[in-house]
Amino acid sequence: MADASTGATSRYAGRVVLVTGGGSGLGRAIALGAAAEGATVVAADLSEAGLAETAQAVGSTGQVHTVVGDVSTRDGARSIVTAAADAGGGLDVVFNVAGVLRTGPFPELTEADVALVLGVNLGGTMWIAQAAIPHLLARAAEPGPDGAQRDVNICNIASNAGLMGTAYTTIYAASKAGVVSFTRSLAMEYIKTPLRVNAVAPGGIETPMTQAVTFADDTDFDLVRPYMGFRKMSRPEEIAAVVLFVASGEASAMTGSIVSADTGITAG
Repeated sequence: MADASTGATSRYAGRVVLVTGGGSGLGRAIALGAAAEGATVVAADLSEAGLAETAQAVGSTGQVHTVVGDVSTRDGARSIVTAAADAGGGLDVVFNVAGVLRTGPFPELTEADVALVLGVNLGGTMWIAQAAIPHLLARAAEPGPDGAQRDVNICNIASNAGLMGTAYTTIYAASKAGVVSFTRSLAMEYIKTPLRVNAVAPGGIETPMTQAVTFADDTDFDLVRPYMGFRKMSRPEEIAAVVLFVASGEASAMTGSIVSADTGITAG
């Protein structure tokens, strides 16, 4: 629904959304977009300072609550989801955005690298979803503002790295491939319920995470170029627009979908 006076939409009016990784980058862009469209936003992150900046950015344009927590453990995820549902009086949408990246030659990966990347990117996505599903299904049982079925859903952030081979990011790629498979499998497990489960797979985004990436001096960039693409990296707002569509009622026919938003990297 569009506001004729401002051009803004209100697709999220009356909806409570949880955004993990909401303290920066894509998570912050999604939080800002959802708040501007009428959502009650709960932003979760490990960084209290980052969350404060997100809340300040939302300002008076929307409603935002913040939760400091760790998605990589089951108990941490449950605490985040419980706080989100309590703050908003329910839960309609979960955006699993929290993620970390480690780059480098595969032989140099440490146990700590593997545990961190798998724990946050895949484990965090799974634990947040597990904790959120009872709240989402309870919300679906309530009548919507117009008496229609409420649209409840989970939108995970995958990556082009989960859809293709990417040298020097092996564990990150493995974690995102796991997110892709998890998304499809969870969608099928709940296919007979109102719950929708989808993922968006971006390419490179101009965020603090990608800006911190470095490559060793002996990196073979012939192996890197195929997944750098031919266009510029995306801005967080560009990917947030795709994510917000997928989780909106306008995309009610979509579940089990993996939506590429990677500037054509995986197209050929």
